[in-house]
Amino acid sequence: MCKPVESPATTTDELTPIELDRWSNRLARMLVHRGVRPGDRVAIVHTPQLESIVARLAITKTGATPVPYTTEATASRADFGVTTKAGMENYTDAGRWLVLDDRSTLVQYLTGSDAPLTAAELHPALLATA
Repeated sequence: MCKPVESPATTTDELTPIELDRWSNRLARMLVHRGVRPGDRVAIVHTPQLESIVARLAITKTGATPVPYTTEATASRADFGVTTKAGMENYTDAGRWLVLDDRSTLVQYLTGSDAPLTAAELHPALLATA
């Protein structure tokens, strides 16, 4: 059994399937609120292994496509990115990046809902016209 952990940016422990689901729900919600939409490409850059797994699942839950970082060109072709402060040193467009170990990100993550995303959250424009 895993011990409880506070956030994906501060641990190297393993997650249970329930914890993985909850963590990825929180991160997916944050991505949606930052503008990630179905069909977007989201790069995962300079993140520890556990955070990469959570990010990949979260991105998938938004309907976007996770793009593993292989070169700087990969990140530049992405619509958005998930990284850490160390990874952010290489990029100037801070608005396109969710920095996992940034204090404001951690506060938002820790206080956010871990419930599954609703259709209204995922597709607000579609539901508003229906």
